[in-house]
Amino acid sequence: MTDIPWSAGRWTHPPVRVEERGGDLLVTAAEGSDAWRLTSYGFVHDSEHALLVPFENDSAVEVEFTAAFGAQFDQAGVFVRASDERWIKAGVEFADGSPQLGAVVTDGRSDWSLAPVPDWAGERILIRLSRSGDAITLRARAADGELRLVRVIPFPPELPAEAGPFVNAPTRAGLTVPLHTWRTTPPDGSLH
Repeated sequence: MTDIPWSAGRWTHPPVRVEERGGDLLVTAAEGSDAWRLTSYGFVHDSEHALLVPFENDSAVEVEFTAAFGAQFDQAGVFVRASDERWIKAGVEFADGSPQLGAVVTDGRSDWSLAPVPDWAGERILIRLSRSGDAITLRARAADGELRLVRVIPFPPELPAEAGPFVNAPTRAGLTVPLHTWRTTPPDGSLH
């Protein structure tokens, strides 16, 4: 396991404010920040605040943050970017009155999967994306719970990509999310 310094990444779109405090990175998102392409809504949003470094095959990236969300679509987690039209955002999003665990996988058009996790409200969350072979495996946990398998996503091994933490606030100003850790590890040894 290797910690990635906050200073190692580059922002896709700079947040309103970034402050280091006690090892955490406090990220304040711009109102309207988000990532989405076309499906169902018809619009393209390419204004996410993602802090990225290269994401090699046969490695994993983990991000921990506190999910203190309260407005529709407040969100944080891990972002993987190969291009403007090919990316993944995986994490916790506040939707329809509850925290939801899920992912948006985009290859020209976005698809969105999610499941309610109301007991994760205000908890410290770990999101882990493991890149191995022709897939990225998404796992997550709250507090000290067990990692749970969320999704297996097709992703070509030869495709260059970057990954790291993201924070978005599609519907409001003033969302600040504390990011606690960002690290790389070996990929998961097996799917189950």
